[in-house]
Amino acid sequence: MSSKDWIEKDYYAALGVDKSASSDEIKKAYRRLARESHPDHNPGDTGAEERFKTVSEAYAVLGDEKKRREYDEMRSLFGSGAFRRNARGAGQPGGMPFDVSDLFGGGAGGGDSRFSGGGGFTDLFSSIFSGGGGGGGPARPRGPARGRDVETEVALDFTDAVHGVTLPLTLRAPGVCDTCHGNGAKPGTQPVACPVCHGAGVTTRNQGSFSFSEPCRNCQGVGTVVEEKCPECHGTGGVTKTRTLHVRFPAGVADGQRIRLAGRGEPGERGGPAGDLFVQVKVRPDELFGRTGDDLTLSVPVTYAEAVLGTDLRVPTLDGTVTLRVPPGTPSGRVLRARGKGVVRKDGRAGDLLVTLDVVVPAKVSDEARAALETFAAQTPPAAREHLDARVRRFS
Repeated sequence: MSSKDWIEKDYYAALGVDKSASSDEIKKAYRRLARESHPDHNPGDTGAEERFKTVSEAYAVLGDEKKRREYDEMRSLFGSGAFRRNARGAGQPGGMPFDVSDLFGGGAGGGDSRFSGGGGFTDLFSSIFSGGGGGGGPARPRGPARGRDVETEVALDFTDAVHGVTLPLTLRAPGVCDTCHGNGAKPGTQPVACPVCHGAGVTTRNQGSFSFSEPCRNCQGVGTVVEEKCPECHGTGGVTKTRTLHVRFPAGVADGQRIRLAGRGEPGERGGPAGDLFVQVKVRPDELFGRTGDDLTLSVPVTYAEAVLGTDLRVPTLDGTVTLRVPPGTPSGRVLRARGKGVVRKDGRAGDLLVTLDVVVPAKVSDEARAALETFAAQTPPAAREHLDARVRRFS
């Protein structure tokens, strides 16, 4: 990603969000677009692959608060025409806008007109206006760059999420070339100092009243060039490879939680550290159990007779069974608690199993049951409804 890209490309439009969008809105838009255009879901579709690269590039900037702030400042500065020069000399009319391409080497000398690194607003001005209005020392060559973070999703069974599980995770992503170990040179050879910048990684040229230091176009600011390229990666130092990681999901991991694996993302450039891998957890619902925090929930039907007379109720847990006492006269919706039968907390303690009783009323009964219920009703006082009867009489 080049610094010129930051001026020319509208990353907000790429993600379909407004400039005032929150971080969560940007992340949500990126996930949706990345999922829709991912090459694995669109095999052979070059258009989808380009869209995936575009949204990934946009999120790499807008998803980082510092980069987003610098990006906004740069586009605001150049969009307002803050940098302009007079083509006919100071004080004369007929001037023309400052050509942004001059800043990137497009105005003199030919070659690649882009910086090869995405240093952002601060790096742009530190490299271009070295020392202020002219003179000053050369800009620093590009140093090691941290690799990008990678994010993926994994679906877990409900039981595995509660108890914890280790699963293999297969990723297809950029990685260091095993043949040249990342230096891009053919085995048995090494990169040599760039003959243009003599290993400095930058060159200096004069542009009117300014002295510009910019990354060397011959070595792309690295300071070295590869004379004999690696046959595997063709001198890039990196290849797309498939790798399998064994990821440990701790007991009690929740739906929507992110697991961070430090240093397991994309490899860094020029010896920089690798990015991180973030695994988004999706927990499949269970046919019996629900979850509220560290407590498990379960709904159990009971008969009218069991609710009235009371009973010992045997219910399942994730580890076996437990017997709960249903007191006589238990109403529908009452919650019984089985302590310690929920999700194990980080401190070793466990949540509870909350059992909600649902009194089932049969749609049909036998003649004998109906007679028994009528006898029961005749011997049972009616429910206290005085507070309701007063309101009914008001509208009668």
